[in-house]
Amino acid sequence: MLPNADNTLFAWMCDIRRSLHRLPELAYHEHQTSALIARELDNLGIPYQQGLAGGTGIRAEIGSEKGNAPCVALRADMDALPIVEETGLPFSSGRPGLMHACGHDGHVAMLLGAAKLLRDMELAGKVVLFFQPAEESGNGAAAMIADQALSGVEMIFSAHIDTHYPVGQITVDEGLICSFTDPFTITIHGSGGHAARPHEAVDSVVVACNLVMNMQTLVSRQINPNQPAVVTVGRIEAGTVHNVIAEHAILEGTVRSAHRETRERVLQGLERVILGAADMCNAEIKLKFFDSLPAVVNDVWATSLARKAALAVVGQEGVCSQGQPSLGGEDFSFYQQQVPGCMVRIGGCRQDRTAGPAHSARFDFDEELLRYGAVWFAEVASSSLENMIYSR
Repeated sequence: MLPNADNTLFAWMCDIRRSLHRLPELAYHEHQTSALIARELDNLGIPYQQGLAGGTGIRAEIGSEKGNAPCVALRADMDALPIVEETGLPFSSGRPGLMHACGHDGHVAMLLGAAKLLRDMELAGKVVLFFQPAEESGNGAAAMIADQALSGVEMIFSAHIDTHYPVGQITVDEGLICSFTDPFTITIHGSGGHAARPHEAVDSVVVACNLVMNMQTLVSRQINPNQPAVVTVGRIEAGTVHNVIAEHAILEGTVRSAHRETRERVLQGLERVILGAADMCNAEIKLKFFDSLPAVVNDVWATSLARKAALAVVGQEGVCSQGQPSLGGEDFSFYQQQVPGCMVRIGGCRQDRTAGPAHSARFDFDEELLRYGAVWFAEVASSSLENMIYSR
């Protein structure tokens, strides 16, 4: 029987979401968030383990693994972003410079709602709940895995709020849905000098600008246009005053790619561009990659179970495809390297359409989606356990 997110449960989830929205916390600092989740799990009588993944991760369990019973996991991320909120919501961030701008407050609320539903259901095995830190930066999924959070888990599911779709729609796709992500830092060492005598210096600003422009040719002229890729420099730091040639410069950016061969070609090309710029400009340039993410690739069987659950929740008219793979990154991919998994997108576009996109200062979503997210989580967990029993 399909679980039901009645008005009482909906109001409770909204309260949780708004409480979390007021207290955003960055990666690996989600201490109050973790404490709030623990209190709610205590109130629900659901056992859990705290202190995972650097201290804030939580692994909760519902049901049992009697005999040969299967075990599935559901995951929600918890961290916020370093953004100054401009939504004007009555429950706006109470922490200047921090904001839940990607819906993770809603993810936690949905998963707690699912926990409340699953607690009262007859399950054919065990459901494990992950409340994970550091999705935005720090690869919290890898840290959860390192702390044995996946022990006993045979399949995993997650849902991400997406305001590109209306409330009542769930996207379900097998195969690649999120890209390879390779953040990088480039450090340039030139030599300083007077702004009026550039021939006596090596201008790190000019070198940085040269690099930014040449990086774009990696995608425009060296990559198959049918295989999407992006090279973005999001931050440049150089110089201290208008009449001094900068000796040092730092560039921070990211490479996004949807195919393994494209990724390798772009990364190798970036190395060549840097070697060429260093030689041409007589500068020392160092490239460092960090916190790289594998692509999110939805398993065929897990996706079929996710689609079946979505059809039960929103009907044929509500299930759709996201189309081309997103060039966004997601550390859910680390779980998928260990066990079959599927991530879906839960539509949450506000009817007034005044909210900004994810990772913007005006991001918000229609809270009505919490009903669909909680019910989908509960349905995919319970029905997957039953299907896994039959397949053994």
